[in-house]
Amino acid sequence: MLIKVYGSAVFGIEATTIVVEVNVDKGIGYHLVGLPDNAIKESNYRIAAALQNNDYRIPGKKITINMAPADLRKEGSAYDLTLAIGILAASNQIRSDNIDKYLIMGELSLDGSLQPIKGALPIAIKAKEEGFEGFVLPKLNASEAAIVDGLKVYGVDNIKEVIDFFDAEVPLEQTYVDTRQEFYEHLQFPEFDFADVKGQESIKRCMEIAAAGGHNIILIGPPGAGKTMLAKRLPSILPPMTLQEALETTKIHSVVGKVKNNGLMSQRPFRNPHHTISSAALVGGGSYPQPGEISLSHNGVLFLDELPEFERRVLEVMRQPMEDREVTIARAQFTVTYPSSFMLVASMNPSPGGYFNDPDAPVTSSPAEMQRYLSKISGPLLDRIDIHIEVTPVPFDKLSDERKGEGSIVIRKRVEVAREIQTRRFEGMEGIHYNAQMGTKQIRKFCELNASSKNLLKDAMQRLNLSARAYDRILKVARTIADLEQSEQVEQNHISEAIQYRSLDREGWLG
Repeated sequence: MLIKVYGSAVFGIEATTIVVEVNVDKGIGYHLVGLPDNAIKESNYRIAAALQNNDYRIPGKKITINMAPADLRKEGSAYDLTLAIGILAASNQIRSDNIDKYLIMGELSLDGSLQPIKGALPIAIKAKEEGFEGFVLPKLNASEAAIVDGLKVYGVDNIKEVIDFFDAEVPLEQTYVDTRQEFYEHLQFPEFDFADVKGQESIKRCMEIAAAGGHNIILIGPPGAGKTMLAKRLPSILPPMTLQEALETTKIHSVVGKVKNNGLMSQRPFRNPHHTISSAALVGGGSYPQPGEISLSHNGVLFLDELPEFERRVLEVMRQPMEDREVTIARAQFTVTYPSSFMLVASMNPSPGGYFNDPDAPVTSSPAEMQRYLSKISGPLLDRIDIHIEVTPVPFDKLSDERKGEGSIVIRKRVEVAREIQTRRFEGMEGIHYNAQMGTKQIRKFCELNASSKNLLKDAMQRLNLSARAYDRILKVARTIADLEQSEQVEQNHISEAIQYRSLDREGWLG
């Protein structure tokens, strides 16, 4: 008897429906075709034990299973439940009247209990698009899948519940999630607050500008100056995620099985990978491509602490994704694209010893050592970082001051006003929502300069030997400074301040 059951495969962050055709006929054998990986090929052992422990069995006949489309690579253990239900239905051990109305996924333990799967959210979205009545999956993934409105989601603990649902019409409890209510109820203020930061007013100002325009920023300073502390507080002044951004972000984290509390993500991600990370782990890839840290940072912040300690080739592969705000991974048979619209926050010491330019500390590195250290970061990568700012240690009198600084809530209100100005400015322009995303055409249109501003910028370009890309970065930052002041025009003082935030372009740093 031939039965069709339905599962799903995730490629990139999109799902593709997989038709699992199970045919049970005379003879002996178990044949699984359709480009399954080893985890799927081993599924017959898990299925046999799970069925045996629930008073069912794999029939002693010839079983042929085809996973269509047959030219598409399938991977992972999430097809265990799909295959098991197909085998039971094809061997007439259970009824098959309604099986084709549901998408079924889940990894089986030997006792028949179900383990969580990856990619529940994109699979649920695809199931709704293709008109499935419901989605049967492990209970631990139910809240994540139920984010999708208009699809019946049934979370189960054991294969016996699924068998009874199809064979004896024993109802399963449907999981309901009010997506909007879930989002707004968990929209909490971030843990870290700028009110806890003593001094560092100029750095807070830079962070505010970076948040207002979505600009990449690098902090240069000696150990203990507070670079990491400041970076961790950046998400607290970013505008709250919209519901659409939350869905996009949750979708990416779902693919790698990192959705916290198995529900909708309401906080902007903050990723802090170690400097030993590989290029595949940072950008994404592998034999079966998975999103990397830059995609897991989508709509949030990617913090690279001690930037020169990262391998140069690892940093170089970030350049194109930073420009395009997406990363494309090509393989011989397919290509996947992951979104990667993130704010880069990097930190570094000014020298190998960490105390270059500090008058109170001895210089322990030779000029040659310092040049080698700084040359680990390429000029093209630095050009993609809009703001370079020096962080100096906080003096004792400010550290001991009991008064709190300006809080993140106050700063975020100004950031939100600036972002609203940008939203109105770029209305109708696809893919552009804030100043850092502007291309050359938008820069020329929205960053017009008067004569005095042009002369100031021209002088700075010549003295600092800035590239054309750095020129655009200065204009973008100046536009953001003007937006924070709610100024229609980019004035000379805006340009002057933006030029100050190119520390690594100054003579004595990289040349």
